Amino acid sequence: MEAVDTAALVLRVVVGLTLVAHGYNHIFGPGGIQGTARWFASMGLRPGIVHAWMSGLIEIAAGLGLAAGFLTSISAGAIIGIMVVAGITAHRKNGFFVFKPGQGYEYVLMIACVCAAIGIMGPGVASVDHGIDQWIPLEWSGWTGGLVTILLGVVGSALLLAGAWRPNRPEPAAPAADKATASTSS
Repeated sequence: MEAVDTAALVLRVVVGLTLVAHGYNHIFGPGGIQGTARWFASMGLRPGIVHAWMSGLIEIAAGLGLAAGFLTSISAGAIIGIMVVAGITAHRKNGFFVFKPGQGYEYVLMIACVCAAIGIMGPGVASVDHGIDQWIPLEWSGWTGGLVTILLGVVGSALLLAGAWRPNRPEPAAPAADKATASTSS
């Protein structure tokens, strides 16, 4: 196995299993699927329960697919889509760094970029795609794999956000006179 194949395997397994853990947590974590649904709804993803199930199941399925190197470009693209949605709905307003309050977009950006790189690099020889490529050409790499991966992620997330993201409008600021009255009446 060449170095690029080993690198692809390491990246696929680590990122894939990380997403499986996230999906499992969304469904079975402390708040369960209902807690995840409330959280998603609070960010404007409507209906929250549908997005909670979709996110959890897609993270598990795409994570397992990526780790195994099965439908690698599609699995990586699905993960990019999830990261774009998370970046826009939850992390964008908190800045770059993940350690900032509310968590910045650093983490989701890194996961998305690694998945884009895997799409370009291809799954490598230690993958299901490589094993069945002689019968079904699934081992896309180079510009084809990268294009499929990135377009699937970006277009998929754009369609989801256009169809289902209705962010809550911020409360209008009270006029200065109302603030003074409110503070003196307390």
